[in-house]
Amino acid sequence: METTKPESHDDVANQFYSYAANMLLHENKSAYETKAKLTEQGLSAEIAGLIVENLEIQIQEAKYEKARKDMVYGALWFCGGTILTIADIGFIFWGAILFGGIQFFKGLINVYS
Repeated sequence: METTKPESHDDVANQFYSYAANMLLHENKSAYETKAKLTEQGLSAEIAGLIVENLEIQIQEAKYEKARKDMVYGALWFCGGTILTIADIGFIFWGAILFGGIQFFKGLINVYS
């Protein structure tokens, strides 16, 4: 005879978080739609709202961190290309300068959007 282990509260919570994250990130559902789907799955409106709110905060923090890294690495590429070009070692590092400038401004725009 098989016995099944009941799922812990953490496992159930992680399943709801994963479901909601998938809807927000991969299915491009709005926060309202995601909350409605969670309530259809049996969660209360308050719990569904908390899950969606926490996920939105985590997503925003991840986007900010990526934008900040783009700015740092873009600045490094730009400065490195500029310094090596000014050092007059026989090459113009326009690729590094252009790539760095684009990456920096992409990050700057994403920080404030």
